Amino acid sequence: MGLFQKLFGKKPKNDRYQLGLHKTKENLGNLKAVLARSTTIDDELFDALEDLFIQADIGIDTVIYFIAELKKDVMNKHVTDPKDLAEMIVDKMFEIYLKGELVQTDLRFDEGQTNVYLFVGVNGVGKTTTIGKLAKQLKDEGKKVMMVAGDTFRAGAIDQLKEWGRRSNTFVFAKDAGTDPSSVIYDALEIAKKEKYDVVLCDTAGRLQTKINLMSELSKMKRVIGKTLPDAPQETLLVIDATTGQNGMRQAEVFKESTDVTGIVLTKLDGTAKGGIVLAIRHLYHLPIKYVGLGEKIDDLVMFDIEQYIYGLFRDFF
Repeated sequence: MGLFQKLFGKKPKNDRYQLGLHKTKENLGNLKAVLARSTTIDDELFDALEDLFIQADIGIDTVIYFIAELKKDVMNKHVTDPKDLAEMIVDKMFEIYLKGELVQTDLRFDEGQTNVYLFVGVNGVGKTTTIGKLAKQLKDEGKKVMMVAGDTFRAGAIDQLKEWGRRSNTFVFAKDAGTDPSSVIYDALEIAKKEKYDVVLCDTAGRLQTKINLMSELSKMKRVIGKTLPDAPQETLLVIDATTGQNGMRQAEVFKESTDVTGIVLTKLDGTAKGGIVLAIRHLYHLPIKYVGLGEKIDDLVMFDIEQYIYGLFRDFF
């Protein structure tokens, strides 16, 4: 059974994907019309599909690869009816994301240890909000959680994290604005070890003057974490605002060069008509999407599910 039949032969597990992806779904709504009005599979049809996917922000490089692979499948399977392309497109999206691998979307959690999750990304993408929401989820699972205000360049970031601490009843370790962020993280981790915290969520600065400055600061943090807790950080999560589109892709490139990013948190996916960035990030940077933001409520940060994502995009088309 193909991936298409497997997916569309069952009911969705998470209705929030259906609601959260409505803008991207509307952008791809022309797919059905494009296939319906086409009588043959030719270059004109492939050009129309290419334009459609670029508008969804799947990214030019990924779209070119996607269309080339689709053309190969059409030729190998001797497909002639444009309507048959719908299932092939869905299957090909799965293939691009999975890359023949079992993609690990769970956050790594080492039992019996203090787990450190380091959050990186530019200012304004929703890092602090993501940390607050995740802290609430982890606490609801019974874990002992600490948040660390490692963005000491902005007093506003420290205050925002403290507010999330109040909302989620989570301990926030913070020092005054302007304090060396690595020293803040070091002191926080010493407490975490002593008091046996399960998870420490570390915020970081998102605006450093140059890429070299960024690399230096993040490398220093990673060294401090590794010396304090040899197996940490268990995750380094890059937070990207989905509404920034291809600018988000450039952020992924810079941060992947600067630090060992293990996964992506894609915020504001509900606010964009260009949710194709999910496929572009995976294709170009081989990074898994760990969580997505599908709304503003505290429980609208959900673990990413590629099946539900693609179902949410195409459920109304078939």
